[in-house]
Amino acid sequence: MTEWLLVPAAYLLGSISSAIIVCRLMGLPDPRGEGSGNPGATNVMRIGGKKAAAITLLGDMLKGLIPVLVAQTLNVEPLILSGVVLAAFLGHLYPVFFGFAGGKGVATSFGVLLGANWMVGLAILLTWVSVYKLSKISSLSALVAASLAPLYIYFIMGMQALVYVSTLIVVILIWRHKGNIQRLLAGEES
Repeated sequence: MTEWLLVPAAYLLGSISSAIIVCRLMGLPDPRGEGSGNPGATNVMRIGGKKAAAITLLGDMLKGLIPVLVAQTLNVEPLILSGVVLAAFLGHLYPVFFGFAGGKGVATSFGVLLGANWMVGLAILLTWVSVYKLSKISSLSALVAASLAPLYIYFIMGMQALVYVSTLIVVILIWRHKGNIQRLLAGEES
């Protein structure tokens, strides 16, 4: 019964905005009011450079990875694990600590799926790198890699509940990246 407490704990950890905290600590402007207005690593790179972006990226990934690893260590049932995965991801998108206005979720989704299974994480990473080498477009690479995640989970883990949750994550990621997708289709995405 207490294992279900991992789900709200994952949401709360996911709600910690790495971008906002990194920008405050480094004396940078609030990423919600600068650049694209998105509190994520790409926007932090625009306003603060590579170091700030790398720290943000690592923070966003870890806040997805840590709660899932805790759940894995406790050997929770697949439904609870899937709930932890989704809660950490949604915490990043809709953070309770920052007015429910969060980032797009790419790094956090990678963190939760890496925590679910390192081979799934590796497959996603290799997909991202391969697409990026061909296209040189980060958002396209992220969307392709994320879109293949449910297949990787199905074939590597065979965990039905996580296949469904990862499919929902993909749908949300695509929706959150609709502006990027429109720019990709128009040939305007950097």
